[in-house]
Amino acid sequence: MREALLRLSISASYSRRPPVLRQVELEVGEGEIVGLAGQSGSGKSTVALAILRLLGHRGGVATGFADFRGRNLLGLGEREMRRIRGREIAFVLQNAASSLNPALRIRTQIAEAWAAHQRKNGWRARAEELFQRLSLPADDDFLRRYPGQLSVGQAQRVLIALALLHRPRLLVADEPTSALDVITQADLLSLLRELSREMNMGTLFISHDLLALASICDRLAVLAEGRIVDDQPVEMLFAHPQHAYTRALLEAIPKAPGERHPAQAVQTPLASVLPG
Repeated sequence: MREALLRLSISASYSRRPPVLRQVELEVGEGEIVGLAGQSGSGKSTVALAILRLLGHRGGVATGFADFRGRNLLGLGEREMRRIRGREIAFVLQNAASSLNPALRIRTQIAEAWAAHQRKNGWRARAEELFQRLSLPADDDFLRRYPGQLSVGQAQRVLIALALLHRPRLLVADEPTSALDVITQADLLSLLRELSREMNMGTLFISHDLLALASICDRLAVLAEGRIVDDQPVEMLFAHPQHAYTRALLEAIPKAPGERHPAQAVQTPLASVLPG
């Protein structure tokens, strides 16, 4: 059993709307990759924003608790949360184009992210280490580029490098590969799994793509109607889904004639199990 890094039990709502989350209970252990699945609008991103205490920027309110290494994130002041965000808990979003500042060079954005939590000027060595792992060039020519001069895959890798800059204990990744082509997506999923193991980093991987989740996660939770309706090791969930909604999600996975059952896709390279 992995030691719990994050334990949460949260409800959330937006102004003048019905509750989005109804006592969502979830745990992420050290070095564990937990997937959170559900259809669009199910509240997956609301979970991520609640953990990072960013829900208020969207007009939302979260109640309950989110225990991170003995601290209830929902009860901390903003100054303390700023020390945690980016350093102990990192966040990767789906769209690098909107997450990276288009007016700043890559090197400037890395240097500023480093200076937010580190006093010593050591960003270049850490960036070179991460860029090498992420198959990105770390020469001056690349670092002088603006985000608009990068491919979609390169921009997403830079975003992941920024998230891992301070060796966080927890990574919250919200659809981080859904905008990528199949091969690039498969490479990044494999790399994120390796980095999670090496850094003993807990990861909450949010996606509507069950095959992507199956290829990277240890455990998978399914969110429906504001609640977790299924939470099992990936192999067990694919083989023995406990809820009708989970079964419906599995049955909705496109399959070509004669293709393997989705349960057989677990922990196999993503590119090898996608239709076509």
